[in-house]
Amino acid sequence: MAIILQKGQRIDLTKGRPGLEKITVGLGWDPIEQKSKGLLGGLFGGGGSGSNMDIDASVIMLEDDKFLNKENLIYFGNLKSKCGSIAHTGDNTTGEGDGDDEQVIVDLKRIPANINKLVFVVNIYDCVKRKQDFGQVENAFIRVMNSSNNEELLKFNLSESYAGSTSLIVAEIYRHGSDWKFGAVGTGSTDPGLSQMVKRYS
Repeated sequence: MAIILQKGQRIDLTKGRPGLEKITVGLGWDPIEQKSKGLLGGLFGGGGSGSNMDIDASVIMLEDDKFLNKENLIYFGNLKSKCGSIAHTGDNTTGEGDGDDEQVIVDLKRIPANINKLVFVVNIYDCVKRKQDFGQVENAFIRVMNSSNNEELLKFNLSESYAGSTSLIVAEIYRHGSDWKFGAVGTGSTDPGLSQMVKRYS
């Protein structure tokens, strides 16, 4: 049975699980369909349609909580870390369907010793031009599975309203001594793109 986390909670990921080496981090969301058209659709839909919303999940690898190397950004344009410890399975441009929309495979044993934290973020591609924000998204979540048997270990549902936010800092996986912990962050921001989010850690 997976542990359901609340915003701000932190939990041991590897402590008590000595065999856990590779995890699959799944992120999912559903665009809210804008059914109303015309004037009301323009007022309440913000001019953006859920059906053409492209949300991207990325991982920022930090050294002492700092982003120091552009190779440490894993996203749709750089799907695999140079060290081979993190692999993004690819871009989902619609968010349609059940289950995970994007997945990241993390080999904890292969993460270089100088990397102390992985930050999982999502942003809306071309959000300014399309006038889209996370108020037009529902059922957003992040979950962690044991890659060896697909057992779901934990899940964090981003259930609060993120209206006005164009990007989200979803969660962190970070070193705690010789173990790894998971932190449910769930913080929204008005950063218009991934490069602006990365600057938060420079």
